[in-house]
Amino acid sequence: MKFNIKRFMLINLGLLIMTLGMYFFLIPSNLAVGGATGLAMILSYLIPSIPMGVILAALNIILFITAFIVLGKEFGGYTVYASLALSGMIGLFELVIPMTAPFTDDLFINLIFGILINGVGMGIVFNQNASTGGTDIIAKIINKYTHMDIGKSLLASDFFITIFAGLVFGARLGMYALLGIVINSLVIDKMIAGFNVKINMLIISAELDSINGYILSDIGRGTTIYHGEGGFSNEDKRIINTIVSRSEYIKIRDFVRNIDKKAFVSVSYVTEVEGEGFTY
Repeated sequence: MKFNIKRFMLINLGLLIMTLGMYFFLIPSNLAVGGATGLAMILSYLIPSIPMGVILAALNIILFITAFIVLGKEFGGYTVYASLALSGMIGLFELVIPMTAPFTDDLFINLIFGILINGVGMGIVFNQNASTGGTDIIAKIINKYTHMDIGKSLLASDFFITIFAGLVFGARLGMYALLGIVINSLVIDKMIAGFNVKINMLIISAELDSINGYILSDIGRGTTIYHGEGGFSNEDKRIINTIVSRSEYIKIRDFVRNIDKKAFVSVSYVTEVEGEGFTY
């Protein structure tokens, strides 16, 4: 497994964001919103003599072997690190900033802030092809074999933990937890879609050769040129089609505006692109 420093830093950033959401909002409110973390919260409540960080680390070990076998060494290796690092971060916060109560006594506010912050962190971690262990591994397996969005896969794997939370912490907290995992799944899917979004451009211009050369040489992206006919003018048209990143789109758009103010440019968003220059 080749070490990637950028990926490693992004995973740690995601873990830190997750820790902030869980430790300051979800954990003090007993909002067990699924996952090994939610199960650890339940067990920590039932067995208060054992720190939650220790319980979380123990639970994650159960699924590590599955991650290595089913999802590969790279995913498994980063998942082992991420799960242990998350446990360590929570344990460190418990020592440095003990939380005896949540910031507010409003359960709904704690749920919304905790879930939104936690979901952003999880989205970053998942986008780097890693997970924080526990039911995240199950969600990744579901995603791999069914191609269900990772957020929805996580919702499916965490459902029963929220039911357990309702039995332990009461129906009110259980329903909040169920609401939490639904919101969490939406946040994660939106985050990942945002990371992966690309822009599909269709360009019709009298300066097509110059624009095509700019995209190929200066931007470094491939193009496809279609031949068509104007429905009103009956004139032959050539149409450039290219898929680019957000920053590349801005450069191409500005170039087209400068070279041909009458150019027609159509833009649509693409959430997944595979092929040379994108996935390998």
